[in-house]
Amino acid sequence: MDKLTLLKVLFGHDGFREGQEPLVDALLSGRDVLGVMPTGAGKSICYQLPAMGLPGFALVVSPLISLMKDQVAALVHSGVPAAYINSSLTPAQQREVLQRADTGAYKLIYVAPERLMAPDFLRLAQKGGVSLVAVDEAHCVSQWGQDFRPSYLDIAPFLEKLPQRPVVGAFTATATGQVQADIEKLLLLQNPLRVTTGYDRPNLYFEVARPKDKDAWLRHFLAGREGQSGIIYCATRKAVEAVCGSLQERGITATRYHAGLEDEERRQNQEDFVYDRCRIMVATNAFGMGIDKSNVGFVVHYNMPKNIESYYQEAGRAGRDGAPAHCALLFSPRDVQTAKFLLANPTENEALSEEERQSVREKDLQRLSQMTAYCKTTSCLRGFLLGYFGQRAPIQCNGCGNCQGEVQSWDITLEAQKILSGVARVERKYTKSLGASLIVDMLRGSKSQRVTQLGLDTLSTYGVMADVPRARLVSYVDFLTLEGYIKQDSGEYPVLRLGPRARGVLLHGEKVAYTCVGQAEADRLAPAKTAEANREEPGGLYEALRSLRTRLAAEENVPAYIIFSNTALADMAAKQPTTLEEFRLVSGVGEVKAKKYGQAFLEGIAAWQGS
Repeated sequence: MDKLTLLKVLFGHDGFREGQEPLVDALLSGRDVLGVMPTGAGKSICYQLPAMGLPGFALVVSPLISLMKDQVAALVHSGVPAAYINSSLTPAQQREVLQRADTGAYKLIYVAPERLMAPDFLRLAQKGGVSLVAVDEAHCVSQWGQDFRPSYLDIAPFLEKLPQRPVVGAFTATATGQVQADIEKLLLLQNPLRVTTGYDRPNLYFEVARPKDKDAWLRHFLAGREGQSGIIYCATRKAVEAVCGSLQERGITATRYHAGLEDEERRQNQEDFVYDRCRIMVATNAFGMGIDKSNVGFVVHYNMPKNIESYYQEAGRAGRDGAPAHCALLFSPRDVQTAKFLLANPTENEALSEEERQSVREKDLQRLSQMTAYCKTTSCLRGFLLGYFGQRAPIQCNGCGNCQGEVQSWDITLEAQKILSGVARVERKYTKSLGASLIVDMLRGSKSQRVTQLGLDTLSTYGVMADVPRARLVSYVDFLTLEGYIKQDSGEYPVLRLGPRARGVLLHGEKVAYTCVGQAEADRLAPAKTAEANREEPGGLYEALRSLRTRLAAEENVPAYIIFSNTALADMAAKQPTTLEEFRLVSGVGEVKAKKYGQAFLEGIAAWQGS
């Protein structure tokens, strides 16, 4: 079958989405590829479809067990022979998969990078049946990537051990230019076709809030989203337990996920969320990669993540069905200290040398600095994110909290002169300078032991801003840093120095206007319609089809999206097919699913029409 026939028969789509076709064509012709596509853009089809058109079988290198299980389940339901090999299988089950693979039973085999060099797996691969190696989450190969995994460095040696090099495809949702260069180099890609479809997800609304009470903010936010599925990310296990417990006490069906839970409880909680038995998942960043749940209506970050790559990937788990979705980040200065503590106390990887660990820590701190800048900026949030990944964006998107919020501005030239003078005097007294907290204490005239020990109370700027509340002074310092009046280094204990714009304010009387986004509480927390409400009101055909899908999913014990996606149901409700031939024209309906579920959905549509 040609590629378009495969696309329709197996995946139910009449045409390719942006970026997919050139990647598919390149792999089918034997050319390596590097695909950078945002979450939900359809990366998996870029290697799943070529696997069906090439001889032998494809290996998909994937980092997480949950990702493998979900993708293999979806493929099998679409009629694609696929399997996975990972630690969730018993030794006997692993041997059975290897034996069946040896007889040509599969077209795709998902495998963790740690298993590539295992003798039994290497023997299978060296028999010459591997036509394609697809590397998912390819940013994991780079120390500049937010999820660096040393085991990904085994991929290149694995390829070199094969009797004939297969075509290689590398795919990721988040990769800066540096990371993309690392992917090409470390995976030994040969003249790859590079396709970057862009990072923008227009259906996602981004917001940064700085509430005094995060729990009160969350209660208000959730009150307008009853029935909507969402994820709340927390930085620590302790925060996960507290937030989840608070939601459950208010009668909200929430569950939790973090590394401190037993494997069985994590598995059960994940299934409860994916199968819509619990509508809210409260989790650390241990949850989510590869979770193909399309109807997530919001993602809230209760704490600031450690880097923009992780934030964008986690926020991107909202709105995968294309419906409007809300991505909110609740920021407080304490989050920065929590992130620094986590970076300073990582789970050490024995595969790294001390020099490599230090290099990774330095890069982590640089990324944290950018994440903090995102939380403090008053410019367009979408533009900030896209700019970080090297994509040009308009000055205003009119679809984020900063663009829709009311921008307030006032003159703080005098305050800026006092702050910059204070930084200058500290720099003069201490050649290595000091951190923001001590400088703020000095400006406010603190009598703390640390201030007096360092002699900061002897400086002429000591106490010159004693009448300014600490929180306001901290925000002024943050603003001056973002605008280039102050420089902050990226070390573990960053210090402040005068920036390139300070001279104009101190010596030439240049004015400084402080700007911030002052959003009205009601506007900022306006309830967003759920994905279902955007499609059809309660009692409509779409809702009836969702109920039917839920029943079928329960009977087969699979997640609802495995049957059909929300987008497929929406198209079904719009077209209202009455025959199997018409049913096959619905987007997302492949041949296997048409035969398996067509009659049930046609009867459901007819029943609704007759009601």
